[in-house]
Amino acid sequence: MAPDIDYLALAPEITLAVTAVVVLLLDLFLPRRQKYWTAIVAVLGVSFAALPLIALAVSDVGDRAMLGGSFVVDDFALVLKGLFVIAGYLVLLMSVGYVESDRYYQGEYYFLLLMSILGSMVLASSRDLITLFIAVELVSQPMYLLAGWRKGDLRSNEASLKYFLLGVLASALLLYGMSFVYGLTGELTFAGIAAEGAGKAGEPAFIMAILFIIAGFGFKVSAVPFHFWAPDTYEGAPTPVAAYLSVSSKAAGFVALLVVLYSAFPDASGVWGPAVWILAALSMTLANLTALRQTNIVRLLAYSSVAQAGFMLVPFAAAATTDAVGLGEAFAATVTYIVIYAFMNLGAFAVVIAGARKTGTGDIEGWGGLGSYAPALGALAAVFFFSLAGIPPLAGWIAKLVMFGAAMGAGSPWMIALAVIAAINAVIALVYYARVVKTIWMDPVPATAPEEEVRTASVAGSLGLAIGLSAAVVVVAGFFPSLVTFFSDATKVLAGG
Repeated sequence: MAPDIDYLALAPEITLAVTAVVVLLLDLFLPRRQKYWTAIVAVLGVSFAALPLIALAVSDVGDRAMLGGSFVVDDFALVLKGLFVIAGYLVLLMSVGYVESDRYYQGEYYFLLLMSILGSMVLASSRDLITLFIAVELVSQPMYLLAGWRKGDLRSNEASLKYFLLGVLASALLLYGMSFVYGLTGELTFAGIAAEGAGKAGEPAFIMAILFIIAGFGFKVSAVPFHFWAPDTYEGAPTPVAAYLSVSSKAAGFVALLVVLYSAFPDASGVWGPAVWILAALSMTLANLTALRQTNIVRLLAYSSVAQAGFMLVPFAAAATTDAVGLGEAFAATVTYIVIYAFMNLGAFAVVIAGARKTGTGDIEGWGGLGSYAPALGALAAVFFFSLAGIPPLAGWIAKLVMFGAAMGAGSPWMIALAVIAAINAVIALVYYARVVKTIWMDPVPATAPEEEVRTASVAGSLGLAIGLSAAVVVVAGFFPSLVTFFSDATKVLAGG
């Protein structure tokens, strides 16, 4: 019997896989001065991967399931695959000038990044444990190498080693939990696990399995107390890689957590709900308080990323205390937050790359007066940092609004308490986001600033395009939130909403 293969549904993944192989071959045969073609091919390949996604979105075939239901292309998968393609495109644009100006330039950089994007795409369609685990590892494994890309830099070596060691531990926890789930239910697909595990939610072994899985994904999304790798890895890795880790890699972890908890363990919400509540509260509070003391802008964004993970976990906790309709609302709230966060955080990292070149430093104090000699960059920095803080009318306020709506809509005293914690942390976060903007616009230019020709040099075209596209989404979505909520509402079907 022929396998149930839908090549149109697989076209985005096939396109990325072919692009990655072509990039590797080009790097092998092209002379050093022509290796820039690897970047061009990578950008084009990711762009072409969007075409079959559009074709699938406009088709009226409905959900496409393959491999016995292990790989499904539905509205949820299409929305998240679109996000991963766009985020990958922006990171590639950010990488072009950065990588080519570095003495460690090699085409394998683009190959590894493409493979990680491919893993994210597969993950969005994964509906069984094996496919999910393979996809998670495909997302993570290339990043262990990319985090240590600057091979002669001790900080980059440390970043890669910490990320690898803790990543292996997280994968072991994840796989251990999955093996228990399979042993207890005899099922691999999430639908089968949900059916067979309905009466096992109170069994100690089943509870332990769920907690192991949450711990494994807690590392992937850098939630407290699984966040220790993030600040050092972000600071030591190439900045575009840090941007990718903070957005696409984190989003992939959240997508996996969404699918597993909502699809495989709907009847065990009494187990994972309190665990997620604790992770959300700890991540928001600890990360925001630590971010207040940071002097390096990349480390500040690292702790900001951990805090944002806490905000994203709030709807997860709310989902554990609501009915089917409320579950769909909480599910859509998380997707909305992930989509908006991706653009504002990628934009912030792109500004950091440009700002570091003009100021010659990653220390926040060294960014004093940036607005006076690079007003456009200073204005864009304000846009992204205030959006991360949730200031209207930028898109970040929509993310915060749906998050608070999911928490308050649950009606539980525990969720009201978590909403209060989130509100306090939103104010704390505003302090350190505003401090960066204040330094850029109100502090004097430090005596250690580079020569004027460096400070006034133009931003690379590809980097400028990445900043411009991210800013456009953040501003437009803030004024027209339905552009984002329309897509996130389409994902409610996976949660039964």
